[in-house]
Amino acid sequence: MARASAPEKEPGRIKQMWQVFQMTRRYDPMIVWYLLLAFIVPVGLSVLLALVLSPGNILGLVLYIIAGILAGVLLVLIVLGRRAETAAYSQIAGRPGAVGAVLKSGLRRSWTGSEMPLVVNKNQDAIYRAVGRGGVVLIGEGPRSRTQPMLEKERANVQRVLPNVPVNLLYVGPDPDSVPLGKIVRALGRLKRSLTKAEVLAVNNRLSSLGKNGLPIPKGMDPTRVRAPRPR
Repeated sequence: MARASAPEKEPGRIKQMWQVFQMTRRYDPMIVWYLLLAFIVPVGLSVLLALVLSPGNILGLVLYIIAGILAGVLLVLIVLGRRAETAAYSQIAGRPGAVGAVLKSGLRRSWTGSEMPLVVNKNQDAIYRAVGRGGVVLIGEGPRSRTQPMLEKERANVQRVLPNVPVNLLYVGPDPDSVPLGKIVRALGRLKRSLTKAEVLAVNNRLSSLGKNGLPIPKGMDPTRVRAPRPR
């Protein structure tokens, strides 16, 4: 009887980081210099602080250098993660489903969204939805001339069932005033908070239930009674 093949081991953390670096370098040739700078600056500052604050103290110099190395490694990981994310977005920008990929993996905890679009037309333009403390956000993927009517129609649908919840529109596409793919999460975070966490959950449940062939609305807070944001 043939022995079952052993499952392939997942690459270790160091190998994963190397793979991320190699992928990023293909799309971002400056990544090597960014990483060197991210490491050298904290180490150089730690040596300078040691010479100024602990002159002649060997132990102090060693401790400062160790702290600088640790800070440099941490900063390298942060820079590598940010540049890798930017490189990944650059690969999928302009492709159908790119916004869905961002909503699936990039949203913060205060926001929820689905990688599946609400509406798709024959040109593969799509409408996505995210719900968070800033209200409901509808995101058009494609040229604004084609996605704007779709967004307005979907906004009317949302406002019909949630009249007191703010609905914002974002355009992600080739137009000069569109939001770049990598800045969707930042754009959501800049919206004025108008809902509590409980209200966000209620609104999300209400909208999700409407997309499930009229299944009952989950019990709890009535999202139609959510207070409208007070003007200042």
